[in-house]
Amino acid sequence: MPNLETPKVLKQWRALRRWPAGGRLFGWLIGRVVPYAGTVHPRVRHLEPGVAEVTMSDRRGVRNHLRSVHAVATANLGEIAGNLALMSLQPPKTRWIVTGITARYGKKARGVLVARCEVPPLDWSVEGDHDGRVEVRDQSGDVVTTLDVSWRLGPSASAS
Repeated sequence: MPNLETPKVLKQWRALRRWPAGGRLFGWLIGRVVPYAGTVHPRVRHLEPGVAEVTMSDRRGVRNHLRSVHAVATANLGEIAGNLALMSLQPPKTRWIVTGITARYGKKARGVLVARCEVPPLDWSVEGDHDGRVEVRDQSGDVVTTLDVSWRLGPSASAS
């Protein structure tokens, strides 16, 4: 029987999204929990079970010597979106970890970027490896980075 309890990350998002700066505050909280993720100043735009959209502004702190957003910053943004999409499906007493990321860079990234990930329902009852895809797009809708993320997930050790 599937667990119908709402994942913690969704509860937190739903509480904050009603506020005018709720997406920005939620992104700030992500950076407090995962300091490296906070370096891109993520702003959560949309989060529902299995779907996440996160934006990042083009600013000096994420730029490279070519006057564009650094490739690794776009990968960082994509990882945040992918992990949020996964966590929005996470039942209690389960755990996950990223086991791999492959990034392909399509073009220079400039302007506000949007990372989007959709993850299908997964079986968390048995430890296993699962993959997801994240696309990071620029304001024109062009894909600037594509990430393939691999996660290992399953019951937590304390759940046995």
